[in-house]
Amino acid sequence: MGMGEIRTYRDLVVWQKAIELVTLIYKITKPFPEDEKYSLVSQIRRAAVSIPSNIAEGYGRKHTNDCSRYLQISIGSVFELQTQLIISKILNYVDNEQYNNIENKTREIERMLSSLISKIKH
Repeated sequence: MGMGEIRTYRDLVVWQKAIELVTLIYKITKPFPEDEKYSLVSQIRRAAVSIPSNIAEGYGRKHTNDCSRYLQISIGSVFELQTQLIISKILNYVDNEQYNNIENKTREIERMLSSLISKIKH
């Protein structure tokens, strides 16, 4: 395999970063209050898992419009996750350092997805 060659969705750096984000989200949400387990924690984790899942599904689509649509869904999940993290910060479930770390990672993934969508459409 040549340098930078993409054979599978696992080779996409944005997918790899999204998987790292999911792992981080699971660690950060573990100490959330028990009464948030089936509400905010569940929503945060679902949104995070949705990001790499939709990247993978989009990669599997042969038609560029389908692929682009799944990548757009991933961006929507990024925005959903960002919103839920703001709520978590306001409720003091995450500290400033955790929030800034995750915010930076989500913004990077957002930019990478936008760039990938632009490349697919052109």
